[in-house]
Amino acid sequence: MQPSNSKTVLFEQTAIPKAVAQLAVPTILSSLVMVIYNLADTYFVGMLNDPVQNAAVTLAAPVLLAFNAINNLFGVGSSSMMSRALGRKDYETVSNSSAFGFYCALGCGAIFSLCCTVFRQPLLSLLGADSTTIDATASYMLWTVTCGAVPAILNVVMAYLVRSEGSAIHASIGTMSGCLLNIVLDPIFILPWGLNMGAGGAGLATFISNCVACLYFFVLLAIKRGRTFVCINPKKFTLKKEIVRGVCAVGIPASIQNLLNVTGMTLLNNFTSAYGADAVAAMGICQKIYMVPMYVSQGLSQGIMPLISYNYSSGNIRRMKQTVSFSRKAALTIIISVALLFELFPATFVSLFMQNETIIAYGTHFLRGFSLGLPFLSLDFLAVGIFQAVGMGRESLLFAILRKIVLEIPALCILNWLFPLYGLTYAQFTAEVILAIAALIVTARLFRRLEREHSVPTQSTEE
Repeated sequence: MQPSNSKTVLFEQTAIPKAVAQLAVPTILSSLVMVIYNLADTYFVGMLNDPVQNAAVTLAAPVLLAFNAINNLFGVGSSSMMSRALGRKDYETVSNSSAFGFYCALGCGAIFSLCCTVFRQPLLSLLGADSTTIDATASYMLWTVTCGAVPAILNVVMAYLVRSEGSAIHASIGTMSGCLLNIVLDPIFILPWGLNMGAGGAGLATFISNCVACLYFFVLLAIKRGRTFVCINPKKFTLKKEIVRGVCAVGIPASIQNLLNVTGMTLLNNFTSAYGADAVAAMGICQKIYMVPMYVSQGLSQGIMPLISYNYSSGNIRRMKQTVSFSRKAALTIIISVALLFELFPATFVSLFMQNETIIAYGTHFLRGFSLGLPFLSLDFLAVGIFQAVGMGRESLLFAILRKIVLEIPALCILNWLFPLYGLTYAQFTAEVILAIAALIVTARLFRRLEREHSVPTQSTEE
């Protein structure tokens, strides 16, 4: 397939603010919808006031989070490879990378589903299900994992593939259609006035929603046949060393980063649990509030990745640097504004979730601690997005290890010892400040190297 003007104009000619908005805004919106989607099952199952049904959703959560490791491996890895190949006008590599990401995600999803089904009993025990909760947990996992692993993984990976060629709106529509449908179906399947299926109904709603999202992408590719770079033709699937290495170099660090994030959150919750149920509830609420600006930062960094990848590979370093510069300013403007609101009115935000004086008091301190790190977090996410976009998988992995293993986890232990409970929320701030400094240094060196290689005058690349 040869490129058309409509396919390359966004990457090559559209004004930077407009190009960033076209790519990032839909991605940010779909990320925010994902926040609501992640809360939907818990919220509607909670309306049953049945601790067994609630426990089922909670106990199965680690298995569902494991999907993200596969999503990042083949979604982030393949999309980065595709955008870089587009910049080089290497359309065969684009097709090979797309097919590789799609079929590997399909295969891994099927294997994951099969393993969880064959080893269901030991897995349920490992998750903490007992004689009281095992039936409800198994019912939920029947739909979300046994039946649902493949569509859950494919719809996210296909969104990445579609976004790699600049079709951020279509990627977001596909993702959000599944999320919104899940929110509509949940009460119908879960609650007594509907099908009264409890946790199993939540799983069924999730399964149907993910299938619909996959269907949207399949229909989209059929309609755009011949006018899209996304390829799922099995004939284009290949295990060529350069394809496998190129996808995995970016995808494996992104996958490991996700697993480390889950580990860090688990440790934070374990530390907090020592201080009682009110402290845990307040920490959980603050984490949910914190997710909103975090997903905005993440959505921006993921949204602009195709633009950075394309211009990096095509040698347009000036446009690449202008994209990063504008995105950094936009991210800091938005995130600092949100952080200030959290600092000034923390009790107001916490009270939206629960009217309890003790929890609001805890939450006020927690949210202020979390919000300090937000501007630095946005810089770190942007840097990791740049590394993933240009194929710097080693740097991406290094930052993931530094964030959690070297900085944040030790900071949790030290600060909790120095300032019991309240010190926990400053661990991320400590880690992100150091990482932000490292991010600015590494990206500055990257651009200096690229400017030397492409003979780009430094003064002409500044905004």
